[in-house]
Amino acid sequence: MSRSSPAVSVELSEAALRHLVGIARDAGAAIMAWYHAGATVTAKTDGSPLTSADRAGHEIIDAALKAWDPGIPVVSEEGELPPAGQRTEWRRFWLVDPLDGTKEFISRNGEFTVNIALIENGEPILGVVFAPALPRCWFAGRGLGAWSDAEGSDPIRIHSAPAAPGAPLVVVESRSHPSERLEHYLRTIEVSGRIQAGSSLKFCMVAEGKADIYPRFGPTMEWDVAAGDCIFRNSGRGTPRHSPLRYNKPDLRNGDFILGI
Repeated sequence: MSRSSPAVSVELSEAALRHLVGIARDAGAAIMAWYHAGATVTAKTDGSPLTSADRAGHEIIDAALKAWDPGIPVVSEEGELPPAGQRTEWRRFWLVDPLDGTKEFISRNGEFTVNIALIENGEPILGVVFAPALPRCWFAGRGLGAWSDAEGSDPIRIHSAPAAPGAPLVVVESRSHPSERLEHYLRTIEVSGRIQAGSSLKFCMVAEGKADIYPRFGPTMEWDVAAGDCIFRNSGRGTPRHSPLRYNKPDLRNGDFILGI
């Protein structure tokens, strides 16, 4: 499916997933142009950083999704948030973080991603996480499995499974958001290794089986997690992985969660 195709209903299919990956890659190319040129950085009202790359990614994704199917609303971190009363009527909507890991982008460590997910009845059914600086892409759909590819390589199916009861666990954790509550939790389990990663790469590491769990104690928004959560859910062998995350909550904020158990 060409990204210049006329508007059609978004189906749960391999073609739709490929099209979504293409949109994420287009946004990633614009983000990388700013990465190399030097993006401007300002602050949002909450003090978090906002760059010209965030805005460029948002504009590309927002336009492409609306052209694909104008009937599906788009909720983006860099767009206007419709009120909860309006959103309760939605069966489907897109959740977008055009540049997840802005702090990683600014620090130039490469661990930032483009996140796009299609939510249906409170669950992600299509999702793509593209890390343009690595470059790696992960994508998944309900009933379509979870996949990964690197630049120039064919996609490979990825799988994960819960660790055996009582087994030591490899933990993936946020690089930019340390937490005393996390340290307290880790003292209650047997840990065989700890990996730090930025953005939604943490979800992808669990989905690939490189880490067993991702505990998060601290604020996140639904657009931060939806695409990675979709990839994790669909990485199970035979049956989907269980996720505690739900979508289209009144304020779109997530509580604490532990992914992978």
